[in-house]
Amino acid sequence: MVTLYKPEDFKIVLEAALLAANDSMPLAELKKLFDQEFDDDTWRTLLDDLRRDWANRGVELVQLATGWRFQTRPEYQAFLDRLKNEKPARYSRAVMETLAIIAYRQPVTRGDIEDIRGVAVSPNILKTLEARGWIDTVGHRDAPGRPALHATTRKFLDDLALRSLSELPPLTEIEKVMDLAEFPTAPAEAEALPEQADRPAEEQVDGRQQADAFPAAPDAA
Repeated sequence: MVTLYKPEDFKIVLEAALLAANDSMPLAELKKLFDQEFDDDTWRTLLDDLRRDWANRGVELVQLATGWRFQTRPEYQAFLDRLKNEKPARYSRAVMETLAIIAYRQPVTRGDIEDIRGVAVSPNILKTLEARGWIDTVGHRDAPGRPALHATTRKFLDDLALRSLSELPPLTEIEKVMDLAEFPTAPAEAEALPEQADRPAEEQVDGRQQADAFPAAPDAA
């Protein structure tokens, strides 16, 4: 086993652990790497130094809601997409509007969402967001029928490369992008997607247009 003496040695171990991890690693997990106990300031210094070491590379170290991870930089994602055979996920405008309402008004019930959107919300919309891991039921409102309360998840923050909801862009920017990023629904796509028919000519937003409004995190390294 390698003997660790100086900060550079500890950074190398941190780097190896983070590069080998499949998911982001919380600080509590990283602390298990060493017998020595460091205060939070020391950990912050180690991680910040490691982040600076990767500052001019195609991969960066970022802190997310669930911990730390290496990921490819967003500006290089367009090149990496050329290596993928699968098409980006497509979500209807209704799905994206529902996600925006939950993100900015949470916790909300299905009735709250319908009041804001002005149309009925299909259960398939909520199922789509739950299947993606972006929302979850966090409780029930103390009202007749005890409707479920929905909120976004830590995975939602991780996929957007955010540490907290306070880092979400202003809602006015989201609305502006969603007004511009509209595409007609092809019949085959409409059948393939589990989406509602609350609008006769529902428009689709594919993964790349969606990235402007709710930018998916770059691929993990």
